[in-house]
Parts: sequence; C-alpha cells; structure tokens
Amino acid sequence: MEKGLKTKIIVLFCLFVGGFVLILGKALKIQLIDRAELITRSQNQVFRELTVYPKRGNIYDRNGNPLAINIQTYSIFTIPKNLKNIKSSLKELSRAVPKLTFNELWRKTKGRDRYTWLARKVTLTKDQVEKVKAIKGIYIDSVPKRLYPNHEVASQVLGFVGIDNVGLGGIEYLFNDDLKGKPKVVKYVKDAKGRPIKFESQDLGSNAKDITLSIDKDLQAAAERYLKEAVDKYDADGGGFGVMDSRTGEILAIGNYPNFDPNKWREGNGQARKLSFVTDPFEPGSNFKTITVISAFENKIATADTSFYCERGRLKVEDHIISEAESKKKFEWLTVEEILRYSSNIGTTKLAFDLTFPKLKKTIEKFGFGQKTGIEIPGESRGIFTSDKNVSPLSLSNISFGQGVATTGIQMLAAYAAIANDGLYIKPTLIKGGNETEKHNPLISKEVARETQRILIQAVEDGTGGRAKVPMFTIAGKTSTAQRVAPEGGYRGYVAAFIGFPANVKSPFVVYTYVDNPKGRVYYGGTVAGPVFRKITEYLLFKNKDFSNLAAHEDEAVDKMDMVKVKHSSTRNVPKGTTPNFMGLDKRSSGQIGSRYKIKLKHEGIGVVYEQSPSPGEELKSGTVVTLKYRPPTL
Repeated sequence: MEKGLKTKIIVLFCLFVGGFVLILGKALKIQLIDRAELITRSQNQVFRELTVYPKRGNIYDRNGNPLAINIQTYSIFTIPKNLKNIKSSLKELSRAVPKLTFNELWRKTKGRDRYTWLARKVTLTKDQVEKVKAIKGIYIDSVPKRLYPNHEVASQVLGFVGIDNVGLGGIEYLFNDDLKGKPKVVKYVKDAKGRPIKFESQDLGSNAKDITLSIDKDLQAAAERYLKEAVDKYDADGGGFGVMDSRTGEILAIGNYPNFDPNKWREGNGQARKLSFVTDPFEPGSNFKTITVISAFENKIATADTSFYCERGRLKVEDHIISEAESKKKFEWLTVEEILRYSSNIGTTKLAFDLTFPKLKKTIEKFGFGQKTGIEIPGESRGIFTSDKNVSPLSLSNISFGQGVATTGIQMLAAYAAIANDGLYIKPTLIKGGNETEKHNPLISKEVARETQRILIQAVEDGTGGRAKVPMFTIAGKTSTAQRVAPEGGYRGYVAAFIGFPANVKSPFVVYTYVDNPKGRVYYGGTVAGPVFRKITEYLLFKNKDFSNLAAHEDEAVDKMDMVKVKHSSTRNVPKGTTPNFMGLDKRSSGQIGSRYKIKLKHEGIGVVYEQSPSPGEELKSGTVVTLKYRPPTL
C-alpha cells in the first residue's frame, strides 16, 4: 500500500473517532449533566397532559336494552397565570355558557396560578362549544359521561363510575379494564411564541368492550317495585330478591331495597349501593330445613314417610328448650314430609340427631354454603359456617333449622335452583351465556330432587306457603321466619322470606324474596314475603307467555280461569249474531273462538281478557272488530 493512501486512512479514522467521542460526550452531558434542566424545560412547555380513554363500553340487558351508556359532555379548564385579563375571559365564558356564573368562575380561579377546572362534564350545544373555543386562555375537551337511563333499576348490579369514568362498584368496577379500553395521551404544549397546541398520541390501543348481562330489565323493574311495596307496607328496614334460571344459572333479576340512582351516586349511602343479596350473610331460618331433609334422604336416614314424635312443641336440648316457630303449635307425630310442610323445628332437630353432624355438614358444603358462588359481583361473602368436625347437640339442632349458620341470598338461590334442576347445580352468573363453557355435575340424585320437589309443592298447597300460590300453576317452595341477629348481639326482629319455583313450566326459574325486620304483629315469611314471590313469579310467567298453554284444553282452561278474579265467567254457547264472552281468556284461547265463529279480533296488552268491546251477548254485525284488552290476573 502506498504511503500517501495509508496516511489518508489514518487521518479519516482519527476524524471518525474524534467525531464519535464528541457525540458521545454531548450525549453524556445531556443525559447526566443537563438532564434535570432539560426535563424542567420540557415540563414547562407541556402545561397539561391527559390520559384519555375511548368511550366506555355500554352495558345491556339480555334483550339488548341499554343499562349503562355514554353521552357527550365537555370539560373546561384554564391556567389563571396565563390570562392577561382573567375577569374579562371569565365574563365572556359566563355569557357563552349561562349556567356557569361569573361569581362561581371567579371563586374557582381567585388566588390560583396553576391548572384549574372551570367545569367538568357539562352538556353544551354546538354553538356554545364554538364560543368557548374562541376565548383566549380558556380550553375545552370533549369527555364522554356515563348515563344510567333506567336510574335505580339494577343499580346495585351495575355499580357506578367516578368523575374520571373509572368503575367504582358492581359490574362497572369488576369489568373496568374491559369497559374502559386502552387510553391515548393528550398533551397541551406551547410553541415558540407561547401559543397552546393540542397534541394527541396516535396509538389508541384496543377499543372498549360492551357487556351483555343476563338481567331482564322489565322483570328487574317489576321486582324492585313489588319489593318496595312490601317494605313500605310492613315498615321494614329493607329486603332483597333474586330470580335465577335453574338450567343456565343466569340471574334474571336481583337486587335490594333501599337502592340508589347511579347517576347521583354520591346522594346514596354506602349500604344502599351494596348488593347485600350477595355481600351480606344472614341466618336463613326455615329455608335451610330443606337442606337437612335432603341430607337425610341422600344418606338414607329417613324417607318422606318416616315419622318423628315432635314432643307437643317443646324439646329440651342441653339446657335449652327448643320450641316451634309458632308457640301454639303442639305437634305430636309428624312424617318427614309433614315436618317440612308445617316447618317443625323439633321434627327437623330429631331428623338431624339421627343424621349426625358430619353427614349433614357434608351435604351443606356440597351445596356451596360456606363458599363463594363466584357470581360477578365484587365483595361476595362466603357466608358463615363452622369448620369444626363436630358440634354440640344444641348447635346441631340450631343448624338443622337455619340458626347458627349464615348464608347469602345468592347461595340459597343457587341451592334451590339445583333442586328445581333435578339435582344439577349450576353456578349463578350475571353474564348472558356466562356458563356456556362450564361443566356441571349432579349435586344430588334425580330421585331425591324429585321427592324434595313433591314435598315443597305440598308445603305450598297444604302448608305454610299458601300465599305464594299462583292460579293455574303448581308452586314448590318454603317459607322462613328467621330470627334476626341484632348488631349488639342476640336476636331482635325477624327476616321474613320465601323461596320457590313453578314446577309445571318448560323454563324453570327460582325466586327468592325476603323482607328485613317487618314491624308490627305480621312478620311471618308466608304472609310478608310470600306475596312478593307470587307477584314476581306471576309477572315472569306472563312475560314468558306460559299462560298460552291454556288453549290446549279450552274448556278446562276456562274452568281454571275461574280461580282468577274476572268480571264474568266464560261461556262457549254463543247464539248466532251475538258477541261471545272472552272474559278471562288468554290470547290463544280467544283466537280459537274468533276463528271458530269467524270474528275479527283486536288484541291489546298481555295476560287474560279483562275488558271487551262489544260486551258479551251484544248484537254482532258482520265485519265488526271485537277489541280485547288483556292484563295479568289478580287474586
């Protein structure tokens, strides 16, 4: 290699190394020596940085009705030290948005130099938005606001969001990450002349997701209304209800009263915002006797016909006297079926003594008591159940009829759903289709489940649950009048409850209702909670159009409808040229009569006919349309 070329290479290499050293030195100076100063300069240039999420996902009921949606609102802010004439700017803003008074704006900014909110999530017209944007030193951002269009309906399930659209309760909290999606960053920076420039990041991440609940909005609203009526009627402290599809585990309605409006969640107290049906355990009382009976059947300790002497209403256990819920009851010999039908504490105690605690405990735990069900509500309680391998005779007696153990409403609802579902336990869920991938195993044998169903039907037909009857339907269920644990210890007042299900429908569902601490002389479960159960059940049966099966046996249907309170009895002997009597019939039955006599009908409402025009027996001219008005029957 020539000497001159070699020299050139060395010189170029030295220049390259020297340049690299200079760049490295500059980088080190920026990263280490000037770091703090540069960060301060950058922060001074960016006077506002926001993390903005996309519009929050909507929440729908099972039929697509909106339960939680978003509306467009605006937030307005300023930096007082950057305003040359702060009073002038604030007056201009108050003229553009009259709801923001100058005095209020001045109070917010007086004495402040830094970033200051002037209004958050206010609704503005397009013209108002343009006027605000034109005011120097005043900045405006579009912000979605959460709206609950049904107000209190399902409020404890839905929960609520805070001022920054972050879920703070219920489904909104539990599924917050899915509902809010991924954010973008918005920065307000100053250019070389100090003018504000809005900069938005382009990486928006994934969109927010919608959620469809298993709740039926209309049923939910009706159930809340029926519960409130009972609480008000008996001057109670509150109450709860739950409706569950026993085949899928989907919760169709669930709630407590008092409740709250999530649009104004700060106005409600903490207890009203909780779904106590899931979070607060209480002693279940006589509803728990069914579990004791099932345990005896499963362990082959007794059958429905096995008899026990019930000591004429008084049984000494250790140093305590066990008596019946109604002291006037002095039962002697009762079969297991009658023990459950008449809700005998002493009969259940003797059954438990023969069963022994280890066997009863195994059944109780198998039904999920003492464990969370896994329903999609934050703060679910496990309930209270002993972990001891054995207990004293007195404790065993108390547990057998629902004292000394605390369950949540959702645990009890799921347990009875297993009975209604021929022994198959399915986890309760608030998400539509939430159990589609779940595997389900029999909890008890189909034979035991069917036998328990039969006994629960008798408990309604001939026992303590008479007020829960629904005309034309066979109801299986159990009343409970549980002593209420007082905050200071001991017992004070009662929790009146009823749980059951229609046993002769294609779509079996279970309803559990309870009223907490009814005042006065009337406090029994059958009297106080039974009618709430009946109204909810009746509403859902009509909504599901289960009354349509009346048309299969028309004459029989009319006889059964006489059980329902209607204005006239129905008849099938219609003289030619006169209007038939449609009173008390469902739509299908009415339609069959209309087809038989070639009469044009107009139907309004659902249920059974309570009014018709022309009236029964009136002259019916050719081409006349008979208008039939329907409503659910009343007892």
